[in-house]
Parts: sequence; C-alpha cells; structure tokens
Amino acid sequence: MDYIETLEDLEALYGEPGAPSLRKVARRMTPLYRKWIMASRLCVLSTVGPEGTDASPRGDDGPCVLELDPGTLALPDWRGNQRIDSLRNIVRDPRVSLMFFVPGSNNVVRLNGQARITADEALRARFDRNGKQPATVLVIAIDEIYSQCARALMRAGTWTAGDQSEGLPSMGEILAEQTNGEEGGKPYDDAWGARAAKTIW
Repeated sequence: MDYIETLEDLEALYGEPGAPSLRKVARRMTPLYRKWIMASRLCVLSTVGPEGTDASPRGDDGPCVLELDPGTLALPDWRGNQRIDSLRNIVRDPRVSLMFFVPGSNNVVRLNGQARITADEALRARFDRNGKQPATVLVIAIDEIYSQCARALMRAGTWTAGDQSEGLPSMGEILAEQTNGEEGGKPYDDAWGARAAKTIW
C-alpha cells in the first residue's frame, strides 16, 4: 500500500478549499457563533501531550462553556474517573480543540485555542450545582471558531437513526474483559446508576 507523505501530494488530491470554508472563520465570539455555542450541552475536548492525543466528551445541563469575554471561554472540569488525561496534556501543551454539538443539528462548531487550568474559587463557584463545584476550570483563549459542514453527521444519521445501543457490551463487561474478571461485570453495572447519580456534579 502506498501512503501520501507530502503536503504537495495531499493537496493535489483535494484541490483548493472553497472560499466560504475560509471566510467563515472568526477569531472571537460573534453574535451568531455565540448563539450556537450557548445552545450546546455537549462538546468534545481534544488535547495533545508527550504521550499522544486525547479526546474527552464534556457535557452539562445547560451551555457546556461560560463566556468570560468575547475572546475567552471557561469549561468546567467536573470530577470523573480522576485519570485527568486531558489536564495532564494541557499543563504541558496548552493547545486545545473543542467540537460543539446540538441535538437535531447536523452542523458542528469547532474552536481552537490555548487553555490554562485554574482552581480559582470565584470562577468555580459560577458553575455551582446544589453546593457542588467542578474541581477545576479550563480558561480557553480563542484562536479561531468555525462551523463544520453537516455531511459527516448526515452520513451517520446521528439524530435520525434511533437507538442503536441494543447488544452493545456494558462497561462492566468491558472492564471484566480487560482485567480477566478481577473487576467489573454485573456488580459494576448494577452499582453504576446509583454511583453516577451521586457523582454527576
């Protein structure tokens, strides 16, 4: 199999990008990009570090980010499994990308920027949920915002294909497979709902 290893060969296959795909890029929040991003309850955070890349879903019961000013967003880091892969990467390389999704829309809004991590009490308090606050907050300086065409989500039928989860392995089953049965399995799955309810914020 031959691989493409030069930019010249790659660009020869794809040609020039269309003018709209370049002109849609903003360097800070605009009224319409703001409206779109504030409608998003789910985004994917991508980072890069010495060990490689990481992509992590981030969700909330309202906008998943807070606008501090037109050039800066805040993303709460709610406690999870404590792997902190994304945060480890950001400490060593501040480059981040976010992909914002809105149910029912096949479009995606993408954002690239530079992130720093803070445990600032006042900022964490702005995300308070019944006395619970994120462990830290990512403060993201925006480099660029742009929309992604809808073709990928259209091909996948993301919002129209219905529930396709039947027959998927559970997380308990996957954990049992990876630990030769030492952890996971049905007890893990049975306890997950109550555990998640206590730690969702």
